[in-house]
This record gives sequence, structure tokens and C-alpha cells, in this order.
Amino acid sequence: MKKLELDIPLTYVTLKGNLIIPEGATGIVVFSHGSGSSRFSTRNRMVAELIQKQKIGTLLFDLLTVEEDSVYENRFNIDLLVSRLIETTEWLMKYKEVKGLPIGYFGASTGAASALRAAAYFGDVIKAVVSRGGRPDLALSALHQVTAPTLLIVGGRDMPVIEMNKTAYDELHCTKEMKVVPGATHLFEEPGKLSEVSDLAISWYKKHLATEKEYH
Repeated sequence: MKKLELDIPLTYVTLKGNLIIPEGATGIVVFSHGSGSSRFSTRNRMVAELIQKQKIGTLLFDLLTVEEDSVYENRFNIDLLVSRLIETTEWLMKYKEVKGLPIGYFGASTGAASALRAAAYFGDVIKAVVSRGGRPDLALSALHQVTAPTLLIVGGRDMPVIEMNKTAYDELHCTKEMKVVPGATHLFEEPGKLSEVSDLAISWYKKHLATEKEYH
């Protein structure tokens, strides 16, 4: 398993990232975290570690520099976050260690909106999207353009976000599913709930990201 600490050079900034590539990787999942979070998010790292065990690589990176993150408004500037995710994905597609591997997205909270908008931008290049407690409603105008199979995961006790996800689900024209995890709140902090999220995400990626059809 390769563990790489990256400086990702974009047009205006250089972002920090952690890329982990298991032996014989069949795909790679790029994480787009929510507001106020970073590549060190304990929840995303736990999900990433479980994904890696299934021979799927992960990239966790900071969408904002330290200076940018200190400006509160930047955390909710979806246009800025989308442009960062798009540029990082373009960089990753050329990066020698993972070139040619199918790419998926995992978006949490507001990060789900940037993941879906970036997926709409890339079309068939992005093979699968998973949203955890996401705000896909913040990407409503782009949802009809998403072609990547999309899984929306919401906590059963996260009532406002369930409604937001239902609204977004209706706008998606791609292969899609919405899963409600019983007894879970917004951050899936209850015992075992984040593992349930991971299991759902892994099943989705195995079905749509790292399938045998990639090699036929």
C-alpha cells in the first residue's frame, strides 16, 4: 500500500492531500469534505480506511488553504469549492501513480454539493458518487446533468436533511438510490452508524466504480 503526502499544484494555490493506493487498486475515491472540515476529518478517514481495504484508493485533500479557511464565508462558497475539486480531479487524472484508474467522489455535508456539481462537469469521467449527510440541494441546478450513479445516504433522525435529499433525488436523472440509516443523526455519531455508511458506500463503489467491466 502506497501512502503519499501530496502538494497539489493548482492555478492559484497549492493544496495539501493524502493519497493512499492499495496494492492492485481497482479505482480511486476523491473525498470532498464539508464546511470547517479538512483532510484530517476523523469520519472521512474512517470511511477511507474501510474503502482502502477493498482495494480502492482514496484521496483526502484540503479544498482551502489555511489562510482561506480562516475566512468563514469561504467554507460555504460552493463555486470556489467546485472549482478546486475540478482542478484537483484534472491533476489526479494525469498523476502517474493512479493514471487510468476509474474515479469516484465521496461528499459529506456541503462537500456533497461540490462533488455533484463536479460530477456534472466531468460527465462519464466520474464513475460513482456517494453523499453522506449531504446537501445535494445546494447543487440543484446541475443535478440533471449528473451521469455518475449517485447514492444519497442520510441519517434517519436528520429530518431537515432528509427532505433536502428527497428534493435533490427527484432532480437526478442518473442511476440513483437514497438510503436512510435508522437512528442516525446528521454526523452519524451513534455507535456503528458510520460503519453502516461505509458498507453502503463500498457496495456502491464495488458495483459502479471498480467493476470487472472496466477491464473487458
